[in-house]
Amino acid sequence: MTEAIPSNDAPASGTSTGGPKHRKRPKWILYLALLGPGLIAANAGNDAGGIATYASAGSEFGYDMLFVMVLVTVGLVVVQEMSARLGSFTGEGLMSLIREQFPLRLATFAVGCLVVANIGLVVSEFAGIGAAFELFGVSRYVSVPLAAVVLIGVVVFGSYRYAQRVFLLLSLAFVAYPIAAVLGHPNWASVAGHLIIPHVVWSREFLLLSVALIGTTITPYMQLYQAAAVADRGVGTDDYPAQRFDAVAGSIVANIVSIAIIIATAAAIGGTGPLTSAKEAAQALQPVAGDASTVLFGIGLLGASALAAAVVPLSTSYAIAEAVGVERSVSRRFRDAKLFLGVFTALVIVGAGVALLPGNLIQLLINMQILNGLITPIVLTFLLILANRRSVLGDAVNSPKFRIVATICVTAIAVLATLVVIQTVLGWTGLISS
Repeated sequence: MTEAIPSNDAPASGTSTGGPKHRKRPKWILYLALLGPGLIAANAGNDAGGIATYASAGSEFGYDMLFVMVLVTVGLVVVQEMSARLGSFTGEGLMSLIREQFPLRLATFAVGCLVVANIGLVVSEFAGIGAAFELFGVSRYVSVPLAAVVLIGVVVFGSYRYAQRVFLLLSLAFVAYPIAAVLGHPNWASVAGHLIIPHVVWSREFLLLSVALIGTTITPYMQLYQAAAVADRGVGTDDYPAQRFDAVAGSIVANIVSIAIIIATAAAIGGTGPLTSAKEAAQALQPVAGDASTVLFGIGLLGASALAAAVVPLSTSYAIAEAVGVERSVSRRFRDAKLFLGVFTALVIVGAGVALLPGNLIQLLINMQILNGLITPIVLTFLLILANRRSVLGDAVNSPKFRIVATICVTAIAVLATLVVIQTVLGWTGLISS
């Protein structure tokens, strides 16, 4: 089976729902009804690894990396819009299109890159859940297994509509970070200046952290989830304007949260060096947010980690099922989508189990973002080629101007990733200081 089967929760495009009152609903109601995949995918990027990376950017370089985040926001909007467009106009997920449009070896390579990156990410998301509960005095040996059971129940025994509502509810936790940024009383003039004017620090650490910011903000699983979820819910071409709004708005809102994390941490401990624990990141806000610092950071970290702990294995399940060509839908029962739901369940169990092992959470999370920063250009190259092919999208193909912008974004990400690989290899050989 090569076509994504629409969700049972959504009527097919163009299907009448009964009477004239349904056909004359205001456009803004349609836009609100279709909010979901874009907002969920982008917010999932603000996961445990994202929070650790953004907080480390603020603590190590103050406001210097804010301009980098502005550029990353532009890139995120571009790639998420292409993903949503592919899902809407083809009715298929990204990996399904890669399998159909590229040689088998390339498709296998793409799936392999995704699985390697996502296994580590699933572990880091559950580690983030454990770290969040430990801020409130709850042992991770209780919170992590319980979270795994809840997530499996929501996805395996629920429908896409139900799962989406849970994911959107978890997204509300991100409100904690803009609040923390305001409570930090930062120098807003300096913040504005760093958002508009580049402040580059010529060091290996700055470059590595820049790639980590790209890796955690423009992550392969986000594009895969975006396209697959749009296809899963049965979004048609007539609904695409609203779906495009969802993708663009979700990307911008998610990165406002990311920037808020950097601002809050920079205002509290900017220039003191990288972080080593989630507790240290929460305590860093104590001087400016008082006793609310731990609560704000903990709620945000919990919501972010739980959301990504569901979305990351889901994107992996979509990718593997699409690559094989079997049923993939959250709205299907286990017996109808054994591989899809089985892979999801297995990843959650493995991720939760490994997350209970001892280790440095913050370092693990940042390293995973660097790995994603290196794999992202590969997935984005496939995405760009597909969105440029008229045989795939017809008249919805990338326009000449959009193609230029998208190519610049993908190329810039690839160049940064290559520089990191070169510097890392030279560091291993002792040719440059590590």
